[in-house]
Amino acid sequence: MSLNLLLRSLLFLGLFARVTSAAEARPNVVFLLIDDLRFNALGCMGDKIVKTPNIDRLAKEGVLFKNMFVTTSICSVSRATYLTGQWMRRHGIVDFAKGISDADWTSTYPAQFRQAGFQTGFIGKYGVGNPKVTAAKAANFDFWRGEPGQAGRFFIEPNDPTRTHKTAKMGNAALEFLGACDAAKPFSLSVSFNAVHARDHEEREYEPDPRDAGMYDGVNIPLSKLATDEAFKRLPEFVQKSEGRRRWEWRFDEPQKAQDILHDYYSLISGVDREVGRILDLLDQKKLRSNTIIVLAGDNGYALADRGMADKWYAYEEDMRVPLIISDPRLPKDRVGVTVDAMSLNVDVAPTMLDLAGIPVPKAMQGRSLKPLLEGKVPEDWRKEFFYEHHSVPDRIPPVEAVRTERYKYIRWIEPNPITEEFYDLQNDPLEEHNLIADKAQAELVESFRAKWKAYQESMK
Repeated sequence: MSLNLLLRSLLFLGLFARVTSAAEARPNVVFLLIDDLRFNALGCMGDKIVKTPNIDRLAKEGVLFKNMFVTTSICSVSRATYLTGQWMRRHGIVDFAKGISDADWTSTYPAQFRQAGFQTGFIGKYGVGNPKVTAAKAANFDFWRGEPGQAGRFFIEPNDPTRTHKTAKMGNAALEFLGACDAAKPFSLSVSFNAVHARDHEEREYEPDPRDAGMYDGVNIPLSKLATDEAFKRLPEFVQKSEGRRRWEWRFDEPQKAQDILHDYYSLISGVDREVGRILDLLDQKKLRSNTIIVLAGDNGYALADRGMADKWYAYEEDMRVPLIISDPRLPKDRVGVTVDAMSLNVDVAPTMLDLAGIPVPKAMQGRSLKPLLEGKVPEDWRKEFFYEHHSVPDRIPPVEAVRTERYKYIRWIEPNPITEEFYDLQNDPLEEHNLIADKAQAELVESFRAKWKAYQESMK
């Protein structure tokens, strides 16, 4: 072989080695989304009763975001936001029938991962669009076990002799995906648990895995300080008559009924935690954990009898606040097990996952990568406020918009109900018990928030 040919061969081999090494270095990404998980119903978020050792382990190995919010607190809209990194006002998903168009899909995080050569999988509640729309999304993934809506009426199908819980089935599918992955390619896996969303109107709405039944027997699970008649009476009259109150009557109008609901709700959370543990264990066994980023979040907040209401939707803290944990094994030791106070949103999750994986963030995404916050750096221009909106099912859920800053919150209830405003100083009134909208001392400040609200009407499109 000539010297020239030898040099060219060595150059090629060196270049090939660098490309191969770069490909192997690309991290895997697992996104775990839990339905209707109250922001503080985890051990790592301060709950002393719930048993979530595996999720708590994730927080110890990663970063916990203590001020994480959704921009719309309802399943379909929030899930569309997680996929697109966009506010509802831009992605246009406001009901349970419409899906993400083929053109818009190209800018979602699963499409971007697949385009970048990642193996992609989706398991569980897809939740954006009707069953036909959901079924069509199978072609956009290498592994698809997505399901429409609430994925059936039951957590445990009556005709299933194995009594396998839906949560466990989703965990089984996750292990199947991980076990079949091509080791030469990185993967992006989304596991969207339908727990702990209630099976509305069923005899046992929050039916847990039989293995978890009785886990919290004999334990009194307290409601929050906001679960009072006084808090309910402070709500606007049309809110008092809305869907949230009807669901409160299903679940919390009697003390024993409330305890039964809470026991089952906590048992469902612990069931999800078990599946998180199984996923972590398999990643460890396959020696993948050191190169796998794990993101865990809730799709919306949850009111467990707060203000005499149930479920989510509204612009109060319990409705819009959710947990977020990001565990990236590449972070330095001094960034492991820390908490971040800076404001994060569900629109940020898609751009964050792409950025951490080294994939350019599409311009269509309105969120921002949380990577600087993971690294302990808060950019000077990092948000100190955000816009909230909810317009789904307006005949049963009063439409509402809000502007929340680090200290204040302006809430504006809109048509078809009378325009009604609320204003809270969250620093001095974190439970939002004292509406300052009519306080003359706050008039100038309130007016500035009205101006903020009006400006967001256009800037979020």
